[in-house]
Amino acid sequence: MPKIYLSPSTQDWNPYITGSGSEEYNMNLLADALEPYLVSNAITWVRNTPDMTAASSIRQANSIGGFDFYLALHSNASGAGNEGANRGIIAFYYPTSANGQRAAELFAASLREVYPLPDLVRTQSTTSLGEVRQPLFPANLIEIGYHDNYADAQWIENNRPQIAEALARGLTEYFDLPFIYPQPEQTGIVTTGGTPLRLRDYPGTGGNVIATLPNGASVTIHGEWQGWYVVHYNGSVGYAAAAYISV
Repeated sequence: MPKIYLSPSTQDWNPYITGSGSEEYNMNLLADALEPYLVSNAITWVRNTPDMTAASSIRQANSIGGFDFYLALHSNASGAGNEGANRGIIAFYYPTSANGQRAAELFAASLREVYPLPDLVRTQSTTSLGEVRQPLFPANLIEIGYHDNYADAQWIENNRPQIAEALARGLTEYFDLPFIYPQPEQTGIVTTGGTPLRLRDYPGTGGNVIATLPNGASVTIHGEWQGWYVVHYNGSVGYAAAAYISV
């Protein structure tokens, strides 16, 4: 199943003009809102911590390895002497990364659905941002609005669930997975009558088998899509046929 490195901003020195807190504070709240969507869509993740830096986040991700994507969440600023002058969202990607560009375009398309000025949502290639240049896997850094613009800052603060959903939709499209809304966690029991139940990487019989669930096993269910459950079992995450799991 997809595994991402999630890197909300560690820049605690960038204040929001509204007084709500720093860029670090607000982007971590957004990452908090995103996590339930990752769970329900069978996407696993490792996340940085506020005491880290962008550089140490990159080092950690590259050291752990095995990620399918690196997602950095930031908010922007117009710069000294031009405070508050700009609005918009920019999804940055490395110019030679085809998958990075594809992801940026998917994120931008999804964010246009929730940002009040969709024409100001764009993608941009860059070689100057370490969080798109240095990870060993496709990466995006998304500047979600301008925290020195009052309207943008308020929009971020008041629309975290909608922004998180838009980001999750971008990820599921990138990984070619169906989008599943977060649902209350449930416990289920595998009821096959004896044969192990296949756990797959896609909700369909064509999905690759990534693990097997013994008859009688207790599993955690985090979502459902067209007769398939998103299941967590013994460290494995995937999709299992709902007909063979009793809730």
